[in-house]
Amino acid sequence: MRKLLIFGSTGSVGRQLVQQALQKGYSVTAFARTPAKLGIRHAHLELVQGDVLDYDLVAKAVQNQEAVLCALGAGRQGRVRAEGTRHIIRAMESAGVKRLVCQTTLGAGESRGNLDFFWKYVMFGLLLKEAYADHQVQEEYVKKSRLDWTIVRPGAFTDGPLTGTYRHGFPAGDKTTRLKISRADVADFMLRQLTDEAYLKRTPGLSY
Repeated sequence: MRKLLIFGSTGSVGRQLVQQALQKGYSVTAFARTPAKLGIRHAHLELVQGDVLDYDLVAKAVQNQEAVLCALGAGRQGRVRAEGTRHIIRAMESAGVKRLVCQTTLGAGESRGNLDFFWKYVMFGLLLKEAYADHQVQEEYVKKSRLDWTIVRPGAFTDGPLTGTYRHGFPAGDKTTRLKISRADVADFMLRQLTDEAYLKRTPGLSY
């Protein structure tokens, strides 16, 4: 797979995905409402302006791609992650593009057991309640799809460096992780899934 389409490309994880994918020799299409925010120019980078809530634009971008990486975000708000992902899945199934790597959050689904009291009841119970619910619906759409998917569930993002050294795929009840991971390492792990089928149709957690 050499042709990648990245949704959420101007977000903090998306930007890392674009940079690292280009460094690895991929041909990248970056889809965003305001692509100029990415601030990256490269011979193998195509910028596509569009709203992920506009299915026709999503479907057009998906054409002729080999894999899709989804790192949609909307801050504390809901809807965009789930609805945007629903459009991505529909477009991929229509175009025959099979491989999807989708970033959600540690704490979604059965990984709620990995969270401590603060994240379970203060952050996701109150402050990020809508975003958390959005991720839950997003995951259901992915799991019900006909795609070759991997859902990546990272802990809280940090601005740390790319280390390539982190824990992944730990049990749902494991409370020994730090519940933190750098954006650079999230991108690194997501890109690794393109050449590794160990987590095909699985939902690995990701943390230090």
